Amino acid sequence: MFQNIGTTEIIIIALVLLLLFGAKRIPDFVRAIGQSVKEFRHAINEDDKSTKSEE
Repeated sequence: MFQNIGTTEIIIIALVLLLLFGAKRIPDFVRAIGQSVKEFRHAINEDDKSTKSEE
């Protein structure tokens, strides 16, 4: 999905995020995304474990 994103596109996205959220809000935003990904992976792993134990 993101295989064709280049450096220019990443810089543009970063600038838009900076304009939308401001420099003080970006670390909180990234931290929240990281926590969400961590919880999502944990839920997937728990589901895999319960599926394997039922077999």
